[in-house]
Amino acid sequence: MPKSKDLKRLVRARMQKTGESYTAARLQLLNKRESVHDLATIAGMSDASVNRRTGRTWAEWVRTLDAADAAKKSHREIAAYVSSLGAPSWWTQMVTVGYERIRGLRERGQQRGGEYQITKSRTFDVPVARLFEAFISKRLCSRWLPKGVTLRSMTANKRVRLGWTDGTQAVVGFTAKGSAKSIAAVQHEKLPDKTQADAMKKAWSERFDTLSDLLDTK
Repeated sequence: MPKSKDLKRLVRARMQKTGESYTAARLQLLNKRESVHDLATIAGMSDASVNRRTGRTWAEWVRTLDAADAAKKSHREIAAYVSSLGAPSWWTQMVTVGYERIRGLRERGQQRGGEYQITKSRTFDVPVARLFEAFISKRLCSRWLPKGVTLRSMTANKRVRLGWTDGTQAVVGFTAKGSAKSIAAVQHEKLPDKTQADAMKKAWSERFDTLSDLLDTK
């Protein structure tokens, strides 16, 4: 499988030659390179794992979904069909997203609507209640989150939804790891492009560094 930049160059060259859209040209190029390793790499999950949990390899899923003309269906329609074939709940989404990546309908981290999302998690050496407070206390948030971030909803010690002034949002889940450790897992959504998605992932890493220092001194 060519590297991302090489693939994009080949796609654009094919577009100029054939007049195809980017998605169509990319799909045709990927069709010529569908080894088991390539499929698993594009999908983001090993062939052995998906086969063990769903009873089908990536190549088998691609053949099955292609036969149902799934590349022309919405994400929800594909997921419903995958579920009807017996895939467990979580793996229904994994197979659907993996197929959409293989067929050029989305890139890694991209949603079918074209937006991107990123995930970031960190373990902190504090009880989950203390970590949760750092996300809902205006006083504490002002010390480590960007100005203008708003709390949209919350479930105590479990989940918060935060809104950014640029229209993006972050959903944060909390997990206790015993009495003195806890995890915050962020999913930041509605990012307009990959550049901003990469920047936001880096920003969350930096914010978590600041939060860790803040919790150590609080």
